[in-house]
Amino acid sequence: MTDALKSTLAIEDRVAEVDWKAARASLDGQGYAVVGPLLSRQECGALAATFDEDRFRKHIVMEKHTYGRGDYKYFRYPLPDVVEALRSSVYPRLVDCANRWADTLGRSVRYPPSLPGFLAECHAMGQERPTPLILRYGAGGYNRLHQDLYGDLHFPIQLALLLSAPERDFTGGEFVLTEQRARVQARPHIVPLDQGQAVLFAVHQRPTQGVRGPVRVQMRHGVATIRSGERLTLGVIFHDAE
Repeated sequence: MTDALKSTLAIEDRVAEVDWKAARASLDGQGYAVVGPLLSRQECGALAATFDEDRFRKHIVMEKHTYGRGDYKYFRYPLPDVVEALRSSVYPRLVDCANRWADTLGRSVRYPPSLPGFLAECHAMGQERPTPLILRYGAGGYNRLHQDLYGDLHFPIQLALLLSAPERDFTGGEFVLTEQRARVQARPHIVPLDQGQAVLFAVHQRPTQGVRGPVRVQMRHGVATIRSGERLTLGVIFHDAE
């Protein structure tokens, strides 16, 4: 058995061990859930090291677009084995939640049970470019609040996994979420993560219970300013881009 296959099987086992009932309840209740660790320290280091390799289709310098301060790169297909294992094994655990949200919000979309089926729908709509990425921030870096949509078809939940170790590799740089309801002030969430842990969170909108029934909550995410060191994150978005 190759090292790559061993790592893939280990990741699939870790994903299977997550308390998905609790994770889905957390997504329903507050729009995010922390799971894992899904990657080991060694796997995090190996994946972070690919940032300087020729594995990517596009490189974005955030300051040029007023996105923040830092840079990120989108992987090209085929994805690294570790990223593919995470993407394909996490997606099926979220489909029921995604379809329930769509029903509650009155959306007609239905998400297929497996990632290949969903990606086939993305590609049929012209969304063929892979979206998993690595983000890198140095001291003073940050990411403004935003949403990762990339096209008309999107999966409503995504994943961010911390590749660096807080307090050892960097300080500051907390993951930040905000939720905005109509006629209500925005609510922030600060989500602490350890190396290898992941946060699942709403991409765009999620339903919550209002006084008179379900209401839409707009979700945005970002990263607070890094005070020192370097912070790298893996972003796993399940829909592809136009």
